[in-house]
Amino acid sequence: MNTPDHLQGHLPADHCLSPRWQFRHLPLIGRMLADYPAQDLWQTDFARLPRALARQRQRARAFTEQHLLPAADELDLAPHLQAGECHPTARRILSEAGKQGWLSYFLPAPLGKMPWGTVVHAPIWQSCLIVEEFSRGCGGLMLLLSAHHLGAMPLILSGRVPHILKLLAPVYRSCERGDPQLIAFAITEPAAGSDVEDGHGAQTYHPGVVATPTKGGYLLNGRKCFISGGDLAKTATVFAALQGEGMESWTCFYVDCSDPGYRVARTELKMGMRASGAAEIELSDVFVPTDRVIGGLRNGWVLNRATLNASRIPVASMGVGFARAATETAVEFAQHYKVGGKALIHYQDVQLHLATMVAETRALRALVWQEARLAWKPRQLHASLCKFHATDRAQRVCEMAMDLLADHGARHENRIEKIFRDVRLTRIFEGTNQINRLSLIEDWQPQLLDPDHPAGV
Repeated sequence: MNTPDHLQGHLPADHCLSPRWQFRHLPLIGRMLADYPAQDLWQTDFARLPRALARQRQRARAFTEQHLLPAADELDLAPHLQAGECHPTARRILSEAGKQGWLSYFLPAPLGKMPWGTVVHAPIWQSCLIVEEFSRGCGGLMLLLSAHHLGAMPLILSGRVPHILKLLAPVYRSCERGDPQLIAFAITEPAAGSDVEDGHGAQTYHPGVVATPTKGGYLLNGRKCFISGGDLAKTATVFAALQGEGMESWTCFYVDCSDPGYRVARTELKMGMRASGAAEIELSDVFVPTDRVIGGLRNGWVLNRATLNASRIPVASMGVGFARAATETAVEFAQHYKVGGKALIHYQDVQLHLATMVAETRALRALVWQEARLAWKPRQLHASLCKFHATDRAQRVCEMAMDLLADHGARHENRIEKIFRDVRLTRIFEGTNQINRLSLIEDWQPQLLDPDHPAGV
């Protein structure tokens, strides 16, 4: 079957009125200022990245193509497992991810697997590149690999070198040997979702997980819920208030999940990102020694907020990955599905629809990269803005893909319905998008309260 040399309603690329053809005939200096290569859009962005980051992005894409995409449907459709069980395919992917450094890339060698060529770039930017590629392949497997970094973040942000050397480095080394030792991040409680992510709500919340002083350490009691990866984690950064005090006493404890009194009560049967478990954890007199208090007593709130600031931009990049997957799926469908004897791609209204999806996706990536590349010290305003805007608009792109595929969009084998289920969760975790909008305003208060100096946007 012959491939047409142009879309209906457009000129061939080699036509004398095509911009590509005309640019080739400019003088050298003109071509230097105006010529452009005939690359796809992903390759265009690839060429603009610093070389070390481009290599990391290429590696993440290759891992996705080899391991995540082929397993996405199998794990999404697999029966719901009991707490603590791991699907053999997921276990294999976790092991391979550990060996390739995808579970230890937030620190450079010899502590982790961050390439030394990328250390001059913000780790959050590196994470965004990786997370986008993984999200494009499978939201559930992306979360299975990424939630571990969320659990490790308080250890890094605490700035305590002994904790990094004694607690985190051994975890990273185990992962790199192919024996993944995941870390969970446990903040959410059954009676408080947003209250542990918003200062105004936390001010009046009565903490559900409490740490009672005892000889040599603390006893933790209470429950945490919706803990991503909590069903498979070997350790967890658990946030608890000190006995008799409120949220201002929140403290981060590094808990061994095999300790007596620690129990994974259940995992949720979720709408999306099904390859990653969301666990409810029960703590009954779980002993944590004093040397596993992370960041010092009563510093849990600041560690929590710093961790959320660091993680919300990568969550925005999840949205980019889902929007990209939806757009690529819609394009492929339009190239092959025929109406009236010709492929959808030749209809101008379909072209307009796809152009909007491409523009939305690339605008979101530009926003994320703009903030991530400078996010050595991520500010709440920027991180929250990225998170709610990128994930809201990403869901809209997925809806546009479903509109284009019509009845075919609801069929699992066409990917869009899975992508749609996966993208919805990004608007909930790391603080709902409503909470993130309020977080922007909260951070911006000093400027908003000064009528004599209008706040610039």
